[in-house]
Amino acid sequence: MNASAKTTPGAKILASNRKAFHDYFIVETFEAGIELRGTEVKSIRAGEVSLQEGYAAVENGQAFLYGVRVQPYSHGPADQEPDRPKRLLLHRAEIARLIGLTAIKGHTLLPLNLHLRNGRVKVELGLGRGKQFEDKRETLKKREADREARRAIARHK
Repeated sequence: MNASAKTTPGAKILASNRKAFHDYFIVETFEAGIELRGTEVKSIRAGEVSLQEGYAAVENGQAFLYGVRVQPYSHGPADQEPDRPKRLLLHRAEIARLIGLTAIKGHTLLPLNLHLRNGRVKVELGLGRGKQFEDKRETLKKREADREARRAIARHK
């Protein structure tokens, strides 16, 4: 359940949400399947998906993905609603655990990336804790310091 698509061989990243790592501390990751309709898979494979405004929530014992926009497939019928909530395919125990984790103040579920595993579209969800402005600045300083260190090492080789 905590396996990351980045570390799993054979997983092809279709879309990623880089903004999530900028705005949130990612505490834990989960992988879930998505219930898709019609030509949504073809559209996702073509890169016509946006995860930027997406979030996941649990309602009535089922997990849903909101705010993920899948554009209608260009070569097929335009019968899909781009912003419809997509049901996440998780086991009952996983949903119960997510309910407990998101009940903590300041925590939310965010889609980190969409990837293919064995021909099926999966979403990597991250349990995020919001960053304050000062935390974002600290992250940028740390990233810049690491970049400078790598440059200095490269120069001296």
